[in-house]
Amino acid sequence: MSILKQKINNKKAKIAVIGLGYVGLPLAVKFAKAGYSVFGVDKDTDRVEKIQKKVTYILDVPKEELASVVNKKRLQATTDFQVLQDMDVMIICVPTPLKRKYTPDVTYILSAVRTIAKYMKKDSLIILESTTYPGTTEEMILPELTKKGHALDKDFFLSFSPERIDPGNKKYDVTRIPKVVGGLTPKSGALTKSLYEKVIKQIHLVSSAKAAEMTKLLENSFRIINIGWINEVALMCHHMGIDVWEVIKAADTKPFGFMPFYPGLGVGGHCIPDDPLYLYWKARHHGFSSKYIKLSADTNSAMPAYAIERLKDVLKTKNKTLKNARILIIGATYKKDVKDLRKSPSLTLIELLQNKKVKVDYHDPIIPYLEIGTIHQKSVPLTPANIKKYDCVVIAVDHTKVNFNMIYNNAKLIFDIKNIYEKKPHKKVVKL
Repeated sequence: MSILKQKINNKKAKIAVIGLGYVGLPLAVKFAKAGYSVFGVDKDTDRVEKIQKKVTYILDVPKEELASVVNKKRLQATTDFQVLQDMDVMIICVPTPLKRKYTPDVTYILSAVRTIAKYMKKDSLIILESTTYPGTTEEMILPELTKKGHALDKDFFLSFSPERIDPGNKKYDVTRIPKVVGGLTPKSGALTKSLYEKVIKQIHLVSSAKAAEMTKLLENSFRIINIGWINEVALMCHHMGIDVWEVIKAADTKPFGFMPFYPGLGVGGHCIPDDPLYLYWKARHHGFSSKYIKLSADTNSAMPAYAIERLKDVLKTKNKTLKNARILIIGATYKKDVKDLRKSPSLTLIELLQNKKVKVDYHDPIIPYLEIGTIHQKSVPLTPANIKKYDCVVIAVDHTKVNFNMIYNNAKLIFDIKNIYEKKPHKKVVKL
């Protein structure tokens, strides 16, 4: 440990980041910028070629930063996993999707760990950042790394440190978000803490890898449950003839004991739709059923279908049926101003409308076309003439670059899911 710690402290440690997506690439760039020799390893040849050409494909990685570390050869990208044999530190940042609705798919993690086990040298540190269920590091990764006789705390060190990337958040980049670290042993935890301290301002060391794994799932379960609850409140308020947005705004005046969440089409991205379900799945294996997680996930996933029922009611006010109407959806991404379509509820809404044979188009200033699932469309230009063609405009995502005043001035009818028109007269605006 002392030799590896010296390498980390004097920045002589070679670091491999396995998986160059939303988590891996920003982390790799920050370590490279701090002066480490970093190798980004990914099976995706397109990603690797873009890095080699100094072309960023992640919103949170400025092209200048990427170009700087590549030019200095601080960051090198490759599809050749054999480079792992020279690495002192290996950080796993691979996807962890769901096989089915409530079953985690850990095949990407297993593949990465088995490759590491094949190549890792003595006195190396392995860190898992991919979100997964509590116990993964100890129950799945450790056995793979010890199969060939390697001993923990002697030949290698092993920790879990959950990623906390928030795509598009300019205030909190990877270096400004406090980092939770949990080692499989105290030595592993201390070594991992000393590594991350070189690039991240605040490190919080917990007692075990399992505690760190649970921390990540608590964070995201907190969010899915509260989003599910506020979506249910929105449905409740509609039935009672109450403006849910007014209620949230009023509740938010309380200086303690309340945190505002806002209703919408559901949840998207990788973390919120999937991560809590890893916890739900693991808890069931311990004979415990997490009712809150399942109920919240089901509530959120039902929101696009609910939006369609509301859309039917909205159109009735203009003597229109859904099948005979033309609908324009504003926003295809899962989040405002972030070029990310992963599990976007807007896409679910479009698909559901298509399945009902509704004439539906979309506009998104950062997604010029959609070739995903059954959706094959180009973004409709947002002009007064185009807006007037539609019987209803649905505000699904509140992108900054959308001219919402133009929409308001030219639309026949607006179904406002994001409360964009809070201060506008509601004569032709119907809110969620």
